[in-house]
Amino acid sequence: MPVHPGCGSRLVTGTVVPSVLATGQVPSRVQRRGRYLPESMRHPGKMLPSIASQVISLFSRPGELVVDPMCGIGTTLVEAVHLGRDAAGMEYEADFAGLAAANVQHARAQGAAGNGRVACGDARNIASVFAGLRGSAALVLTSPPYGARTHGHIRSGVRDGDGGPVEKWNHRYSTDKGNLAHQPLPELVEGFGEILAGCGELLRPDGVVAVTVRPIRIDGYLVDLPGQVITAAEKAGLVLMHRLVALLCGVRDGRLVTRASFFQMLAVRRHQEKGSPVCVTAHEDLLIFRKQGAHG
Repeated sequence: MPVHPGCGSRLVTGTVVPSVLATGQVPSRVQRRGRYLPESMRHPGKMLPSIASQVISLFSRPGELVVDPMCGIGTTLVEAVHLGRDAAGMEYEADFAGLAAANVQHARAQGAAGNGRVACGDARNIASVFAGLRGSAALVLTSPPYGARTHGHIRSGVRDGDGGPVEKWNHRYSTDKGNLAHQPLPELVEGFGEILAGCGELLRPDGVVAVTVRPIRIDGYLVDLPGQVITAAEKAGLVLMHRLVALLCGVRDGRLVTRASFFQMLAVRRHQEKGSPVCVTAHEDLLIFRKQGAHG
């Protein structure tokens, strides 16, 4: 996709960073096939591997450290070690933390040159847990949870030619109420801000914090979650440098190819039937921050 020369910026790598990253050309399940353990598909809110790999390539160099404070099944860590970076991640859920560590080991077995480590715990304590890494991270890359549940996976049944019941699974982060995903939106955003503040302590002076996030609907109303994340990040001592676009859809012959889930399509159809001009989500905002006072 062509990008106007004025739409990019020179940052860590010295190359032009496009305002639009074509990260959805291949479906998520294809991006993960063979590169991640099959059980990785259980996580309800995985970052696209292509988003992680492109961001890591743009904002860090081989041998440098990449951190993800909410690493889930380890997408950021896996892509980092495959690109020759070292990686450190933290995950609240012990099940997913173990899976993230297993995915890193899987990457190493495939020849990944970087090293990765995973800690299980509350990411609001990340600066203490990874105290030995203070001031050394070139890049922090993460994404906030979107609530206690997501669309997950579905299977639709058919009975006598009519639509049967819909089975749904892998749509919850956890049942642990201590998980930040269970908090009401204001508390969730506040907690995410605390996590970003802790990550800022791990960041080196010229390091970058990258957050992928999209608007969400709560009770039918569109909520500007990217805007709320920006406010939380600024309170945590970070400065927004760029607001880029990471595509979730594909681009074919000048047209967008949706990757929307069954429930996303269903929700959009219902809104449109009521006359609301709602469309499926085609991208995530990619927010790029630096610490206050940083230069470069």
